[in-house]
Amino acid sequence: MVPEHTHVTDGGLSHEEVFARMETHGVASVESSCRPVTDILSRIGDKWSVMIVMLLAPGPRRFNEMRRAINGISQRMLTLTLRGLERDGLVTRTVFPTIPPRVDYELTELGQSLRKPIEALGEWAFANRPEVEAARVRFDTAADRS
Repeated sequence: MVPEHTHVTDGGLSHEEVFARMETHGVASVESSCRPVTDILSRIGDKWSVMIVMLLAPGPRRFNEMRRAINGISQRMLTLTLRGLERDGLVTRTVFPTIPPRVDYELTELGQSLRKPIEALGEWAFANRPEVEAARVRFDTAADRS
């Protein structure tokens, strides 16, 4: 949640200088208020996590079923993402003692509560896609002229 392009809008100040000026002017530190949620937002904001949450929304799925359903995800990335979602309490992993072992993944109650915000962001992206694409064309055209 720390602005990445501060050199464009703040005259080239470092993040620390921007935050110091904000605090001097009575503005709460963005860095200190964002720090506690940054790692959570990183987890739920990456494309694989979003896709997995929406894939698991209807109910439990097996690993290979998810791998086939998510185009472009590697086995390693699916494993790492599921492990992270499980660590954060969004997904449960259930191993069934069969041969070979069957493993199901399912959203927890916390994971289910993430569905609505993700759906809202998806609806916003779909509704505003033409405006975003037009803005990109304007930006790219201006950048090419420079």
